[in-house]
Amino acid sequence: MPRRRARSPLQQPFRLPLHQRVETGPDGYEYVVAPIAGARAVKIYRCPGCDHEIRCGVAHVVVWQADVGGAAFGEDARPGSPHSRGGDAGEDRRHWHTPCWTNRHNRRPTRKWS
Repeated sequence: MPRRRARSPLQQPFRLPLHQRVETGPDGYEYVVAPIAGARAVKIYRCPGCDHEIRCGVAHVVVWQADVGGAAFGEDARPGSPHSRGGDAGEDRRHWHTPCWTNRHNRRPTRKWS
């Protein structure tokens, strides 16, 4: 029986991350929380909980409101997808240190977003 060639990464079906979860925040809204491994953290972000930088290589979580346009990492948010929100997809997501997200009920965000 002839062997099939393995699919290239571009041809493999897109799947949601297994560790994505939905949490209810103190404001009553539901948020999708996706952990980011340190090996995948390649940019510097600013945590809204402590207003410190999340450096490259630091594991953290990405959070966005669940009812705003679907999953940011989901199938419908792929670039070029008819259901993607275009340039607005990145604006709704926030990168948090994991302890800052866990303890967000105990304190308010330090940064004043305008």
